[in-house]
Amino acid sequence: MSYVARVLQPGETLLYTTKLHWLIYLRTILLLIICIILAGLAVSTSDNQISLVLRIAAVIFGLLAVGAALRAFIRRATTELAVTDHRVIYKTGLLARHTIEMNRDKVESVDVDQTLLGRIFGYGTIIVRGTGGSLEPIRNIGDPLAFRSHITAGPSTQGART
Repeated sequence: MSYVARVLQPGETLLYTTKLHWLIYLRTILLLIICIILAGLAVSTSDNQISLVLRIAAVIFGLLAVGAALRAFIRRATTELAVTDHRVIYKTGLLARHTIEMNRDKVESVDVDQTLLGRIFGYGTIIVRGTGGSLEPIRNIGDPLAFRSHITAGPSTQGART
C-alpha cells in the first residue's frame, strides 16, 4: 500500500498522483551507450592488449550503469506526489522517509520551472508556496502543468465557504 493511500483521512478524495519523469534514467542511458561503444571497439580491435583494456572499461561502465539504474529506480519508485481535495502530499525515501504535506486552502502560489528540454519532454520543477512556509522544489516531476492545475483548480471542499 502506498504512503498516500495510508495517510488519506476519512472522506478525503485523491484527485491526482504523478511520479518523477523517466528522464532520471538519463545517466543510466548515457553510461550504457558508452559501455556498448567500448564493447564494440574491443571486439573490432585486433590488438589484444587494447582489446583487454577496452573490455575492462566496458565492464566498469556497465557496472556504473547498473548502479545508476538501481538508484534512479529506487528514487522513482519511492517518490510519491499527490493532490487530494484537502492536501498536497510529497513523500520520498526508502529507508529514511521525508514527507511534506500542505493544506490546499493554505496554498498561495504554485511555481513551475521548465527548461527547453523540460518543455519538449514534459518534465519540470514545482515549488508550492503556502502561508507560513513552502514546499521544497520538487525536481524532475512528470507533467508539472497538470500537477499545478490540480492544486489550483478551485478551493478545496474543506476551505470552501458560501
